[in-house]
Amino acid sequence: MGAERNDSLDRGEPTDHRDSTARALRSDGSGRTRVAVDLNADLGEGAPDADAPLYPLLTSANVACGFHAGDGATMRAACVAASAHSVTIGAHVSYLDREGFGRRAIALPSGALVESLRAQCASLRAVAEQAGVALSSLKPHGALYHDAAVSPALARDLAELTRELLGPGAALVGPPQCALRDAARDAGVPYLREGFADRGYAADGALLPRSAEGALLSAPATAVAQARALWATGAIDTLCVHGDNPAAVPLLRALRAAFP
Repeated sequence: MGAERNDSLDRGEPTDHRDSTARALRSDGSGRTRVAVDLNADLGEGAPDADAPLYPLLTSANVACGFHAGDGATMRAACVAASAHSVTIGAHVSYLDREGFGRRAIALPSGALVESLRAQCASLRAVAEQAGVALSSLKPHGALYHDAAVSPALARDLAELTRELLGPGAALVGPPQCALRDAARDAGVPYLREGFADRGYAADGALLPRSAEGALLSAPATAVAQARALWATGAIDTLCVHGDNPAAVPLLRALRAAFP
């Protein structure tokens, strides 16, 4: 189940990534370890009680930094909960768009956008340090995720911020084939190719628009089948379930059973 696949961190350099997120190591009870799929979720978006049952099912969490959702209190709650369950933490940065939940593209001069991203990372890093944990990754949210996938300049800014603010071994997370992957390689930053267990895909491999029928998956069997198909391609390093999906808990339970 992917035990031999470490081509994922395909800049060909050190594979630290805080030791665990790219390939989650699990004991099989015999003194050996085996490689399991990384399951991540976007959390800290304003509902700590709803997030709480997700942490035991995850290996990594992308924590909202206040620009599309969340605040200092939710960041602290996420860091503490993640630490308690040995879940690695990443910065989930976005455009400043709380009204639109970060799903609208915001036109900003490059310098202003970089400073806003820097502020988000710094805020979460400070909270994480107080909780005694390090940030292991950076994942853009919503419209920023999609824009950076096709904009070499924006992708380069995100890769350089990952290296500068999160340190050696921290990874950039994004789609399998896109400008983000190229920028991470050029910057010497680990890159995690992400697939979505709870989002529908079009025939060309693009995510369905959220307004389209079938855009959000809620049936565990359907999500598991999609996750297995994605993982079997060898082109995915981490599988995401959205924390705001009402079916997130049953989906993650089914995925954890399918990918123990």
